[in-house]
Amino acid sequence: MTSLDGWGTKLRGLVGGRSAGAFERGLGLVTVGDLLRHYPRRYAERGELTAIAGLVDKDHVTVVAEIAKVTTRRMRSKKGSILEVLVTDGTDSLDITFFNQQWRERELKVGRRGLFAGTVSTYRGRRQLAHPQYVVLDDASAENAMNFAGAIIPVYPSCKTVTTWQIQRAVAVVLDAFGEELGELDPLESGDPTIRQQAGVCDLRTAMEGIHRPTTYPQIEQARQRLVFEEALVLQTALVERRLVAQGHRARPRPIQGSDLREAFDSALPFALTDGQREVGAEISADIARDVPMQRLLQGDVGSGKTVVALRAMLDVVADGGQAVLLAPTEVLAAQHAAGIRSLLGPLGQAGTLLEADAPEGVRGTQVVLLTGSARSRERRAALEAIASGQAGLVVGTHALLEETVEFADLGLVVIDEQHRFGVEQRAALARRAPDDNYPHVLVMTATPIPRTVAMTVFGDLDVSTLSHVPAGRADVATHVVNPIAQPAHVDRMWQRAAEEIGAGHRVFFVCPRIDRHDPEQETSSHDADSPASEADTPGTPGTPVSTATVEDVLDEARRRLPDASIAPLHGRMSAEDKDAVMTGLASGEVDLAVSTTVIEVGVDVPAATMMVVFDADRFGISQLHQLRGRIGRGTLPGVCLLVSSAPSGSPARERLDAVAATRDGFELANRDLQIRREGDVLGGSQSGMRSSLRLLRVVEDAETIVQARTLAESLLAEDPSLAGHPALQAAVTALDTEQAEFLDKT
Repeated sequence: MTSLDGWGTKLRGLVGGRSAGAFERGLGLVTVGDLLRHYPRRYAERGELTAIAGLVDKDHVTVVAEIAKVTTRRMRSKKGSILEVLVTDGTDSLDITFFNQQWRERELKVGRRGLFAGTVSTYRGRRQLAHPQYVVLDDASAENAMNFAGAIIPVYPSCKTVTTWQIQRAVAVVLDAFGEELGELDPLESGDPTIRQQAGVCDLRTAMEGIHRPTTYPQIEQARQRLVFEEALVLQTALVERRLVAQGHRARPRPIQGSDLREAFDSALPFALTDGQREVGAEISADIARDVPMQRLLQGDVGSGKTVVALRAMLDVVADGGQAVLLAPTEVLAAQHAAGIRSLLGPLGQAGTLLEADAPEGVRGTQVVLLTGSARSRERRAALEAIASGQAGLVVGTHALLEETVEFADLGLVVIDEQHRFGVEQRAALARRAPDDNYPHVLVMTATPIPRTVAMTVFGDLDVSTLSHVPAGRADVATHVVNPIAQPAHVDRMWQRAAEEIGAGHRVFFVCPRIDRHDPEQETSSHDADSPASEADTPGTPGTPVSTATVEDVLDEARRRLPDASIAPLHGRMSAEDKDAVMTGLASGEVDLAVSTTVIEVGVDVPAATMMVVFDADRFGISQLHQLRGRIGRGTLPGVCLLVSSAPSGSPARERLDAVAATRDGFELANRDLQIRREGDVLGGSQSGMRSSLRLLRVVEDAETIVQARTLAESLLAEDPSLAGHPALQAAVTALDTEQAEFLDKT
């Protein structure tokens, strides 16, 4: 490992083929760089025991506990024995069981303490680990004495096949073999003075020793400060590089010059634009009038009017003779967008039809075309012809628009809705469709409010516009948490309220986390017992019922309790035609109540919807609940959102629900979200829970570091655009793994 390629040295030759295979399959760790950047999740002390009360079924955990009791009993129904070990943290206890392994009594003695790693389950009302892997900390064997000699024990993110102590041993092998050579790989050891000296942080070897083999907590903090700064600098350097590359591309300017089409559209709107919409619209207009492709993020809370802003920009491009595309993540949302755009445009969107005659005199309209994967052959051919000829100035669609068979006459603007649903290659596919080597202008929209430090970290290569105010006239939505165990009367009132809303001619959404009892549960992540789980990781709360609400069961109960209502399911297994039929029915009044999954989370617009009930609400994150709630109260009718959960008061799950109930301010909720979630999940990184898009960097706590790193990255690239004088830093930027590149490359 004597060159910049050293991070890529395979683990197989260092830790053995069998261990390397387990590391790769279980944790995705293949190289020396993967391993050394797989930092401890937390640190334990010999005298510190893990809080057992916080353990959750199905989580893979590593706990430090003391052995309180060891017994062996014969199995009744078959030959063999069960070794039962009771471990405790001094307050709560946990059962550990081994089948036909009585010999373990020699190691597991009462009074000893150990690390126990396994999957939590409940048997006869008690939490247990069956056949966990373990290491006895008080064991005086040479191996354990070597690995656990210090008072501070690193606890790593682990899995069923790889334990935290196996990771620790592998890290020790790598550090002992290559520690002296880490200086050659240090991204901060260049320049005069070096980047490291400018930042005032320690060298890479000291940092790696301090993070993986600490003897004091100040040593850990020193290492963390160094590694956090390095991570921030590499990310910001990558973002600034991408921004410089984008600025080197060329786009066809689309000046407004008093667009009659946009003016006619504004005059026909049934509502007044907010000041924020006009200000953001002016920023976008200035961008698309330049010969450099626009790269802008438009963020706004639920109901803030982002689509109208985007449509006005799309009309400016159409007025200049170009085409604009709106790319949506689902067919339901694409169809909603197409219908909404046609409704807003009226005769301006009916070019080539008899309705075009109703357009203002002298104003040339356009056609709106919808293209999705489920389109029938005849519809698809007609759409492709209209797009290729330029007859369709406004094109709305899903991933189907990315296919090579889709040819544009003059693509000038791409609007990407809920951009986190699309990959880098998918977005790049549209960027290459503009003629004459020109790049289209790109507007990225998100309804998930993004705090400043997140925007700087994730969207640092984009200009950011924010719509922070909801248009006047939007109705209020009251949100309440309903505990079906503690408040059974409130459940009956919930059904009664649904009947009242339906009786008044309004629409109702019931949302469930699963489609049916055979539907797999939400993915759960591997995390340690006392580390905060991400919201997507949390399948339930100790003490709550194990069963999960399903569309199938709630649909049956709704039909029983509301016999006079028209009720329909809505979920991802349904065909596009069936989903469209339900949405059309909700809009027309033919469907009163939809029992749905989160397929309605984004963009679904039913102004008459006034009530939403989210079952097992503790299974959803803050941002997801806020998006779901945004589907009601979109008109002038007030709404009510009920979050049904058995999570006990004071639990983290209940605190999240109370936070959602306390405010409709998406930016406030986004900050709250960041405080309790792993940024990797917030930023759309790995969903496995094994590796986060961000490793040590935290966008709230490390805000000052992010700003410092951004300033330094801009300075470095201004002086040395190719980073020829900083080869290790350039290598680190190039080596950003696929996960990080996915959330970095938002354009």
